[in-house]
Amino acid sequence: MTTALYPGSFDPITNGHLDIIKRASSIFDKVVIGVYDIPLKSLLFTADERVDLVKKSVADFKNVEVRAYSGMTVEFARQVNAKVVVRGLRASSDFEREFEMALMNKKLAPDVELMCFMANLRYQFLSSSLLKEIIKLGGNLDDMVPTHVCAALKKKLLT
Repeated sequence: MTTALYPGSFDPITNGHLDIIKRASSIFDKVVIGVYDIPLKSLLFTADERVDLVKKSVADFKNVEVRAYSGMTVEFARQVNAKVVVRGLRASSDFEREFEMALMNKKLAPDVELMCFMANLRYQFLSSSLLKEIIKLGGNLDDMVPTHVCAALKKKLLT
């Protein structure tokens, strides 16, 4: 059985993330979504809120599990017996960042492989920070995030 880890801050989860999860879950026996609890960036949602939003988003996936984690991603990959770390790439800037992280992770954990999924063209432009700005400005997020995520964004940013 091959387990893959899809790590991220997911602040919030988007339909682009869900597309990567769907594709990864069709390839791997099990996919663990690792919600990084304290990334080095400002967050809108707490770790518990992000885990809850992700769990609701992936409820229909039978081979997907959601867990919060802290520390190094490769160590968490080992904890969940993941042989592969999954990442999504939108643009060349994503590639450069992921390439650097992949080299460091390979040094730290040679037994853990990286698999990058190219973002679906429908979601190439999506980023959590842009979504937050759209909500603040009264824009529409249809087809960009699940309905419950849109409601959570509105609650946090508009009240």
